[in-house]
Amino acid sequence: MTLSICTLGFGRADHLANLVHGLNRQDTRPAELVVAVMQAEPYRLPDTAFPVRQIMLDAADLPLAAARNAAARAASSDRLVFLDIDCIPDPGFVTDYAERLGEWDAVLMGEVLYLPKGATETGVDFARFEALGEKHSERAGPPTQPTGVCRDYRCFWSLNFAMRRDRFLALGGFDERYRGYGGEDTDFGRTLANAGVPILWARGARAFHQYHTHHMPPVHHVDSVLANARRFRDKWGEWTMQHWLRAFVLMGLIERRGDDYAVLRAPDPEDLALTAQQSHRPYASSARVLEMLEARQPAIASSYAAA
Repeated sequence: MTLSICTLGFGRADHLANLVHGLNRQDTRPAELVVAVMQAEPYRLPDTAFPVRQIMLDAADLPLAAARNAAARAASSDRLVFLDIDCIPDPGFVTDYAERLGEWDAVLMGEVLYLPKGATETGVDFARFEALGEKHSERAGPPTQPTGVCRDYRCFWSLNFAMRRDRFLALGGFDERYRGYGGEDTDFGRTLANAGVPILWARGARAFHQYHTHHMPPVHHVDSVLANARRFRDKWGEWTMQHWLRAFVLMGLIERRGDDYAVLRAPDPEDLALTAQQSHRPYASSARVLEMLEARQPAIASSYAAA
């Protein structure tokens, strides 16, 4: 068996270059890197000892689901690893996934540690990354055994996962009706659960997430989050991303109307400041913001919970 690395590209050229540097230092060489490019121009990348292919896509509406599917279809290997452009794989990354996928016809989710601002300024230094990297407080830690069962499909996370290509294609990949930010991950997790495909946490297969400013909850994507949450409701009969929707209600961006929501206004500078990642933290936290919002507006929080 061979192993293809699939990633998506929209900006962040320096991050992608670091991902490639990480792949160049693998204990086991990947068969290839496939980049689904969601911008007008391909990337200029470091030299590699393995093939790199860039698949150019229509970038309208940030087609994350379609881009992952395109990368998977273009891949030549029978095992796929999906790794976000922001991540740097540690030297054992390919070996760990290759071994686990030899044992399991399942979805495997490797470890992720978040790097603070400035961690990559001196290049790819794994000893430095190990010392600085932090686990996300809202994600499960690595299992004590090589693999551990994830019993809640909502925990599926496309940032760093692997599975056999034939299984991915048989499931139909990600639902391409999801456009823009949000929802396609949880939808794919639900598809896996319905098909009886195990979702496993993998010990190892570690990636280091590079710092970049972002917002959690993603207020700058409120329109696509709400549209994709509706798609999930229409498909599965229930809402997803409810913690984000709850935060948007508390911020006055949307309001609940029956079994739907309506957008009230666009986010303003105060909303963006509240949800922005702080430079002294390696990652943003939806839970931290939601806790602050609930403390400020307990009456609205209580009425939302009762709805």
